[in-house]
Amino acid sequence: MKSALDVLVEPLASPGVMAAKLWLPFGSACDAKDQRGAHDLLASLLSRGCGPYNPRELADVVEGCGAGLRCDAQEDGLLLSLRSTLEDAELLLPLLAWMVLEPHLAPDQVALEKSLTLQMLQRQREDPFHMAAIAWRELAFGAGGYGHDPMGVECDLQSIERQQILPLAQRLPNGRSVLSLAGCLPDDIEHHIHAMDGFRGWPLVVEESNVCRLNYGTPACETIHLESMDTEQVVLMLGQATVPHGHPDDLVLRLLQCHLGVGMSSLLFRRLREEHGVAYEVAVHYPQLIGPAPFVLLAATGMERAELSLRLLLQSWDELRQTTLSQTDLTLARAKFIGQMAQARQTCSQRAERRVQLRAMGLRDDHDQRCMDAIQAITVDQIQATCQRWFQKPQLSLCGPPESLETLERVWAERHS
Repeated sequence: MKSALDVLVEPLASPGVMAAKLWLPFGSACDAKDQRGAHDLLASLLSRGCGPYNPRELADVVEGCGAGLRCDAQEDGLLLSLRSTLEDAELLLPLLAWMVLEPHLAPDQVALEKSLTLQMLQRQREDPFHMAAIAWRELAFGAGGYGHDPMGVECDLQSIERQQILPLAQRLPNGRSVLSLAGCLPDDIEHHIHAMDGFRGWPLVVEESNVCRLNYGTPACETIHLESMDTEQVVLMLGQATVPHGHPDDLVLRLLQCHLGVGMSSLLFRRLREEHGVAYEVAVHYPQLIGPAPFVLLAATGMERAELSLRLLLQSWDELRQTTLSQTDLTLARAKFIGQMAQARQTCSQRAERRVQLRAMGLRDDHDQRCMDAIQAITVDQIQATCQRWFQKPQLSLCGPPESLETLERVWAERHS
C-alpha cells in the first residue's frame, strides 16, 4: 500500500510568494462512454463551494487575499492550482483538501456550470481549429479515453446530472494524488501539511479499486476527416499517435518538435510562410501525456492556398522518414529544446506543476536534467529511425469550406492510390 497523498516541496527564493499544485489521477480519459465531459464538469464544481465555505464565501476568501485558485481537467488527471503569499498559506492551503474531500456540488451550481460549459461548446463549434482538433482526436483514438476534448461532447453533457457527478467526486481522494509546493514556504511545511485542517482527513492508503484503468483508444479505419464550415480559412492537422512522456523515443520526438515548429527558424515556418507564403499560422502539437501522445503538424491558410499548404505539410512529414537532418538543424533543435526547458521553469507555479507532473507519470524528479544531458548523444540516424517507427500512417483532419475540402480530399487520395 502507498500513501494516497505524496507531498513534494521545493523552497525557492521568491518574494514571499508560493504555488501549490494538487494532482488527482482522474482526468477526462476516465469519462464513461456516454458521459464525456463529466470530469471537466466536476473540476469546475470543486471551486464552487467546499468545506465550511459556500461559493460566495470561498470567492471572498481567495480574492480577499489576492490569491488565485482553480481546477482544470486534463486528459490524465485533475489539476488544482493555488497561488498565494506566504502569510496566507495557512489559511488557503486547506482549501485544496476541502475541494477534494468536501466539495458541496450544490444542485444549482451543477446546473450553472453545466449551462456555462454547453455555451462554451457551442461557441467552439464556430472555431475551425477546435473542430479540426476534435475530428483528429476521433481519427486517432476512436472511442477511447483520448478520443474527445476534456470539455466533453455536447450530447453527452446535456444528459449528465448531479447523480452522475457524485460517485466521481467520492473517489477523488482515494487515488494516487500528488501535492507539490514551490516558492517561499512555511518552515517544516512537508510534515505540517498532514496536520492542517482538511488534510487531516486525507486517506492514508490508495484504494486499488479506485485506480482509473484506461483504454486510450485505437485509430479509426479512416485516415481523413472533412469538416465543412462556412469560412474562408482552411485548417489542416496532419499527424499520428506516438508515445507516452518518458518513453525512450520521446526525447527524439521533442527535438523534432523543436526542429519543425519552434520559432521563425523552424522548418514549417520557413517552408510554409517565408518560402511560399501560404500559411498564416503553423505549429507542432506534441503534448506530454501518460498515454500515446499526438504528434501533429498544424497549419491555417486561405482557400486559394490550401492545396499547396497540404502538399508542403505532406512533403515535410515524408522527409522525416526518408532523409536525415543536417547536423546544423540538429544543433539548432538542441539549443531550442534547452531554451524551452529553461523557460518552463521560471515561476514557482511552473516548477510546482512540472514536479507534480513528473511524479504523476512515474518519472524521476531529475528527468528534465537527464534529458538535457542525453540530447547531446542523439544522432541524426537515431532521429530518422524513430520517424520510421512512428510516422508510417498519418491521419489528416481538415476544416474549411466544402469546395476547398473536395480539392484536398483528392490530394490525399492521390497519395494513397
